[in-house]
Order: sequence, then C-alpha cells, then structure tokens
Amino acid sequence: FRGKILEVLKNWPEKTIQVIVVTDGERILGLGDLGCQGMGIPVGKLSLYTALGGVRPSSCLPITIDVGTNNEKLLNDEFYIGLRHKRATGKEYAELLEEFMHAVKQNYGEKVLVQFEDFANHNAFELLDKYSSSHLVFNDDIQGTASVVLAGLLASLKLIGGTLADHTFLFLGAGEAGTGIAELIALEISKQTKAPVEETRKKIWLVDSKGLIVSSRQQSLQHFKKPWAHEHEPVKDLLNAVKAIKPTVLIGTSGVGKTFTKEVVEAMASLNKKPLIFALSNPTSQSECTAEEAYTWSKGKAIFASGSPFDPVEYEGKVFVPGQGNNAYIFPGFGLGLIMSGAIRVRDEMLLAASEALAAQVSQENYDKGLIYPPFTNIRKISANIAASVAAKTYELGEFHCEMCSVQFRQNFLCFCP
Repeated sequence: FRGKILEVLKNWPEKTIQVIVVTDGERILGLGDLGCQGMGIPVGKLSLYTALGGVRPSSCLPITIDVGTNNEKLLNDEFYIGLRHKRATGKEYAELLEEFMHAVKQNYGEKVLVQFEDFANHNAFELLDKYSSSHLVFNDDIQGTASVVLAGLLASLKLIGGTLADHTFLFLGAGEAGTGIAELIALEISKQTKAPVEETRKKIWLVDSKGLIVSSRQQSLQHFKKPWAHEHEPVKDLLNAVKAIKPTVLIGTSGVGKTFTKEVVEAMASLNKKPLIFALSNPTSQSECTAEEAYTWSKGKAIFASGSPFDPVEYEGKVFVPGQGNNAYIFPGFGLGLIMSGAIRVRDEMLLAASEALAAQVSQENYDKGLIYPPFTNIRKISANIAASVAAKTYELGEFHCEMCSVQFRQNFLCFCP
C-alpha cells in the first residue's frame, strides 16, 4: 500500500473522523508482537472513547499498520492473515508512517486526533516527538498513563499532606510509561514551584534492568532515559535503591511481576509514615505486588494503587480499598476535550489540566476508604468534567479553534448517548 494510503483512507465510508487509534501491533500489552492481529486494541480503545467519553462511534476510526512481524509463531502459522516477513525498520518504516500521517491530515483535516497505541518504545517516542509539532497526536502509553498517575499522586496529597515538591519518587521501569509519568510529575512540580524542569527532575529516580539510572551510565543510555541520569554511585537492584534514595513514592512500570518484594515494601514502610506504592504493570499476573501484599507487608501504612483491579483487603479489622490507576479515567475525556475545543496540538498544560480535574473528583468519602481515584461507576461524569477542563485550558492557551466559542463547557450536549 505504499503510495496508496490516502486512497485507502478515502475508501472508509464515514467522512467526518474525529479520533483515530493506530497501532503497528509490535508491543501489545502483555502479549508482545501480534502483527496485524493487534487490531483488537484500536477497536477496544475506540469503544471506550464512545462508552466512557461519549465520542460518536461514527467519528472513530481504528487502524492497524501492517509492517510485518518478528513473531516466529505467527510467521509459521498457516492461518495468519498478515504480511509474512520480518518487521520493516529504519527508513522504510519512517517513510511509511510519514505517508500515513500526511494522508490522515489531508483526508480528515488537522483537528483529527491520532492516538498512537502499543508501539515499541523506540518508535513510540520517535513518533510522538516527530509529529507533536505538526499534528494532533497523543500516546496513551506515555501521556495517558502519566496523566492518570499524576492525578492519583495529587489526590494522595490530601491523605499524606505537603506538596509534590516535598516528595522523592523512585520508579521501577524506565520505558514509555515510567519516563512519561516521571516527566509529567516534573512538569507539575515545575508549575507549582516555578523551578526549571531540569531542576525538578532531580526529585525523580528511575531503575531499569541494569539498576539505578545514574550519570556514569550516560553513554550507554537510550535517549529517553538520559534526563533521569543523576549524580549517584551505581546501585544494582531495587531494594538497595530504596535504601539509598529513601523515596516517599514507589512506582512500578516494569511489566515484571513480584518485583515489589516483602523486603522492598517493608523498607518503604520503615522510611515513611504513609508510603505511596503504585504497582502499575498489567495484567494482574505482572503486577509488582498485590494489594494484600502492600497492605500486609507495610502493616496497613501503605497508600496503594495498581494498574490491575484488586479486591478490597481487610487488615487488622480495617478494610482497605485499593485504587486502580486505569488510563480509561483519562483518555476518553481528554479526547473529548480536544474535540470540543477544536484543538490542533496537544500541550503538556492540557495533560496537567486533565490530571488536576480527575484528582478534584475524589470525594471525602473516597478518601475515608483510602481511595485516591473516584469510583469508576461515575466515569461518564468524570470524563465530561475532564473534557471541560481540557477545553478550558485549550482556550486559555489560545489553541481553541472551535466555531462554538460560547460553548457551555460543563454541559454534556456533545456526548453521544446510545
């Protein structure tokens, strides 16, 4: 289809498209390289845009770009319907994506939101960096995860006191999710303190498969890890990193289960009156620890959130309800806000506005249960409020390109209801 992408897009019967979710199927969460069989992800994400955010299904377009697969099992499967060759890379891959992005803009205009989904780390960062200044693009793995985690952190401050700048953050995992969350935290601290982001990054430390990311490793680091290489002696494992850095917040995005061990959680509890422990990896089997482990090993001190759902836990007569930092809290409302405002670019300030709007919807009743996210049963209202805040921030930034400039942001008349 090289040279024919625009023609293919024109074949789609719906002409008014507002949101595209696109994948190349290389890094499907928990499953790896599925090639063209990653199509279920764009379809599923767009279903949530409609169900949770109220975006009209007729204005949603799921796309999988088949560039091959490195999954030998699929290549040898007689029923595999995708291209039977290794993945295209380098110049060939870049030119195909460039043709795709140009065709999308030409066919649907510059207000169409393109959400990159489940691309491998190296491509995810490069695509977001390359097209964020020319297209309305969003990466849920990097920016959506970051926004929902920041919301949980902002909400948790009401339980532990202080500001974000008072805390020290340690991440296990330095890929798309980890570095994306870290950067948004640094931006929020910078916004609150007026300190440069280069300074606020020093409150945040990351551990990857080789240990603590420190300045002595600069030469061997991937480009997206380099901002997090601070001055410190090398530390090889998470437990010793916890003891050395003394974090108040521990965040797991490694995709490796059982890495928040009893010793790690006990160390966090010994260092903090109320340690924040976010075990964000999915699926449940890959979670860094369970809710029960976090509450039990910390002797009920931990404030816990996870990427996967966990049941309430009873410990010494008290019931703890774990929060789930699910991206579905953010991206449907965020996308709706961009559509409402006619935005043509995504700005960091819009992501911060989404986080703050989500955190503001946690009630005292939720806090009393130890929750740092509002109940998901209210998700349509939550999404509408996030959309309103994003649209208002877009207007404030001078990026508002909607003809309905007098729109009453907090009304739900734009939301599709089946």
